[in-house]
Amino acid sequence: MTEYRITCIPGDGIGPEIMAAAKVVVAATGVPIEWMDVEAGADVVDKYGTPLPDSVIDSIRETKVAIKGPVTTPVGSGFRSVNVALRKALDLYANLRPAVSIPGVQSRYEGVDLVIVRENTEDLYAGIERMADPDTAESIKRITRRGSERIARFAFDYARHEGRRKVTAVHKANIMKLSDGLFLDVSRQVAESYPDIEFEDRIVDNMCMQLVQKPELYDVLLCPNLYGDIISDLCAGLVGGLGVAPGANIGEGIAVFEPVHGSAPKYAGLDKADPTALILSAVLMLSHLGEPGAAHVVFQAVRAVIGRGQRVTYDLGGTSGTKDMGEAIAEEVARLI
Repeated sequence: MTEYRITCIPGDGIGPEIMAAAKVVVAATGVPIEWMDVEAGADVVDKYGTPLPDSVIDSIRETKVAIKGPVTTPVGSGFRSVNVALRKALDLYANLRPAVSIPGVQSRYEGVDLVIVRENTEDLYAGIERMADPDTAESIKRITRRGSERIARFAFDYARHEGRRKVTAVHKANIMKLSDGLFLDVSRQVAESYPDIEFEDRIVDNMCMQLVQKPELYDVLLCPNLYGDIISDLCAGLVGGLGVAPGANIGEGIAVFEPVHGSAPKYAGLDKADPTALILSAVLMLSHLGEPGAAHVVFQAVRAVIGRGQRVTYDLGGTSGTKDMGEAIAEEVARLI
């Protein structure tokens, strides 16, 4: 069996605790992994002079795969975000955010099964801004054919690989006819190469309403950067919140898997944090590694433990700590294998 070398960034705040739980769960699958532990975040600024040492990026470039806990970006560091800096340095152009209902997680909806594919490198979210004069700020919305084509192909390839039925492009091309118009035109052109996948498009404001009214009609959502950022959190809300929302940032031959919630420093060291989002991010990682069996078992184990509602953290209605919940899921993995 192949042994995988994976960069591990525990992060700060609750990061080290939930990462320890996730490692226990992954170990229970029997997939052999050599963890390459590196440090990043606000806690290492005094040590390295930066929240993102070069050694972190070097390790990810070497191993090609990383899993990351939540990281605090220190105020005034020059970094808008450690996460954004990683995406730029490694050209992680595709952000993958599944939103799947889990029995036992409180939500207004049941049976939600969506995946948001978000372009990660351009659009307004790229943060290209200037002061035109002392009273006028401008932000540049930059959409390129290359960026649009590669994210569209990623969405369709993902849909085909995962047996998904439909891709919906999200845009505002009725108003931003050049930028969003280009994104939509390229998406339509790419769709022609995937006749087995249904394609449609939705204007972003209508898309938000549709998701609240009838999320069951949608499958894979293909979004430019800013709309994808907003819609992915909306979809997380449909299934119970960011505590159960995994994520991945994927580029050419490199992938970083992470939960999208914050580092919650006030809960650090208290053994109270819910590890679900990071464990589900490990599910995405296992699938990416070519271990679909292990990924499926971990996903089913998470559903089973949360569904029973016994050895789960307080936010899920239980009284267990982070460590015990991780062990419960690991025990379920061992039972299911």
